[in-house]
Amino acid sequence: MDVINPNGKGGWRTERGEASLSDVYRSVGTGRHRSTWRRAAAFLGPGYMVAVGYMDPGNWATSLAGGSKFGYALLTVALLSNIMAIVLQSLCARLAIGSGRDLAQACRDAYPSYVAVPLWAFAEIAIIATDIAEVIGTAIGLNLLFGIPLEIGVLITALDVFVILLLQRLGFRWIEAFIITLLGVIAVCFAVQIFLADPHWGAVIRGFLPTTEVVTNPEMLYLALGILGATVMPHNLYLHSGIVQTRSYGHTVPEKKEALTFATIDSTVALCFALLINASILILAAAAFNANGKTDVVELGEAHSLLSPLLGLAIAPTLFGIALLCCGLNSTVTATLAGQIVMEGFLKIRLKPWVRRLITRAIAIVPAAFVTIWYGDQGTAELLILTQVVLSLQLSFAVFPLVMFTASRAKMGELVAPKWLSAVAYVVAVVIAGLNVKLLLDFVTGG
Repeated sequence: MDVINPNGKGGWRTERGEASLSDVYRSVGTGRHRSTWRRAAAFLGPGYMVAVGYMDPGNWATSLAGGSKFGYALLTVALLSNIMAIVLQSLCARLAIGSGRDLAQACRDAYPSYVAVPLWAFAEIAIIATDIAEVIGTAIGLNLLFGIPLEIGVLITALDVFVILLLQRLGFRWIEAFIITLLGVIAVCFAVQIFLADPHWGAVIRGFLPTTEVVTNPEMLYLALGILGATVMPHNLYLHSGIVQTRSYGHTVPEKKEALTFATIDSTVALCFALLINASILILAAAAFNANGKTDVVELGEAHSLLSPLLGLAIAPTLFGIALLCCGLNSTVTATLAGQIVMEGFLKIRLKPWVRRLITRAIAIVPAAFVTIWYGDQGTAELLILTQVVLSLQLSFAVFPLVMFTASRAKMGELVAPKWLSAVAYVVAVVIAGLNVKLLLDFVTGG
């Protein structure tokens, strides 16, 4: 028997109501009577869609700057930020499966409207900021590969809305397959580039070990804060807690516990894959740029143009451009889905999927197109920085409710987070909040 009716109140102020993404809600069978491996395989997918947000174009510049300036030293920061991400995303799956709510619905059902509405506004602003970064990243990828002007590339990114619609009509597994395929392309591109760069593997391994220099060197600390502060994206928390519910798991406590186990394994493995990609960007920058005296590479276009002369093969910059384009495409797909979850979850507004996605994309494309047309390449670089600051501001408004909800037995019943996990999550939330405040102060004061 269930401890909490997934559609009922439990410890919540109001009932959940209809699920977000209702057209794909519980649409993926989990084969309850099949073998354990087959049931586990049914949960494979959502974690990789979430992992996309941890390797989006907004993170590339920070990793490139860190690797070119300090070599492999900041790999330990990439590892630490990934551990934080694993903790938070496991809580997203726990919230979804334990309460039957995504994070947007949970905020709506737990707080009065004067709290929930501002939280919705913050979430929408964060998704718009995320989408702007992805749109610009995709446009830069198109420019690097095909010479398409940035302003035209920004407009072309609107077409991925129709890709999502086509795939979703075929089934949610098709969207996941699309995402995983592009992730595979990204992995192959970086594997070849790193092989060509031939990094010092002893130094790579030492780079994952903590060092006091990260704290004592102000420049290194700033880049470390950038990597940590911009890694966990607010929209990922809403996204994961929504798409986990595309699985048709049972309603009993044992079935939910099994679903939580499989969903956590999925997200953990996927985020380890994301760490490999993020570390690859940093390793490539260290091996190709830092080792050759290029210690100030921060622009994506500059990195692209330098790879061929430094590595000696024309294919290197092409692979870089392909990986960037795939990252941009992947990230725009997941950000658009997150936008739908946020609007439906907070406001119970049911728009046709194509309408919601066109609205989300239009809001992102307008400022991105304006900046690229008016200010050119330099303007897009500054806009990318601004989007990261906006995300930094919003993040804690998603992280703290998530941690508090999953720590509440009244809301979660038998699937309440263990006390040790809640304690770790609170530490992660406080650290992320502190780092993002530091980043914001640096931005305001010009530090």
